[in-house]
Amino acid sequence: MKKLVFILTAALCLMSGETLSAWGRKGHDTVAKIAERNLTEHAKQQIEHYLGGHSIVYYAKWMDDYRNTPEYSFTDGWHTAPVNLDNRYEDTLLNPAKGNAIYGLELAIGNLKHYRELSDSAVNVNLKYVIHLVGDMHCPAHVKYAGHNMKYDVQFNSRNFYVHHVWDNEIINATRIWSVSEWADELDRCSEAEKRALAAGTPREWLHDAAVSCEVQFEMAKPDQHLGQDFLNEAVPLVESQIRKAGYRLAALLNDLFDEPQTETQKQGDL
Repeated sequence: MKKLVFILTAALCLMSGETLSAWGRKGHDTVAKIAERNLTEHAKQQIEHYLGGHSIVYYAKWMDDYRNTPEYSFTDGWHTAPVNLDNRYEDTLLNPAKGNAIYGLELAIGNLKHYRELSDSAVNVNLKYVIHLVGDMHCPAHVKYAGHNMKYDVQFNSRNFYVHHVWDNEIINATRIWSVSEWADELDRCSEAEKRALAAGTPREWLHDAAVSCEVQFEMAKPDQHLGQDFLNEAVPLVESQIRKAGYRLAALLNDLFDEPQTETQKQGDL
């Protein structure tokens, strides 16, 4: 009996941890894969230098894996982004003790604007923040609305789920059996003009766009509702649209930070 209680408790803890992991591994990896496909060659080379030779896909879910470690526990509250009744972020929404996705993202961007003055390890960790948080802020369940209750259960595939978990993982798990590369190939089909339009703006403007686009989630999935194929037919296009936007915006942000012109001295230092 004690063993059974331990197993059930462990399972519940694992499920609870997953509910705050936007997109899950496959979604985050696909955001990063789309971004990687749209990096300039110079930006890609610079970024992978600071990531120890790894691609941005390799570290797409790193923040979820390290958020509860003693060293990075201060980032635990960074994974969601609050908006007011006008679906906009404002500084008054910030809880200094917890932070949020916009706080963490703007902090990391500010650091990386001066990345040549930082240690390699500082550039490395700030890159990991940016790679992950751009994805997080585009997930429907990670936009925290002032005007909506977001804590309720639904039925999905004959099981009860916290609605947050459905948006994070279950929609993707139920419908997208492709590899990350295959899914990215399907989603990354916009023209260059369309990509520029989707990537325009600032993280705060991207959050407003995400909040407006994702508010329909409360009509799609209501408390205690049984979610079937009709739900998936509506939810999958929204999920894919958000992942696509996140990928293009992450690429634009990283290109802006790491594709700047170099002096001859800087070029020699990178060799």
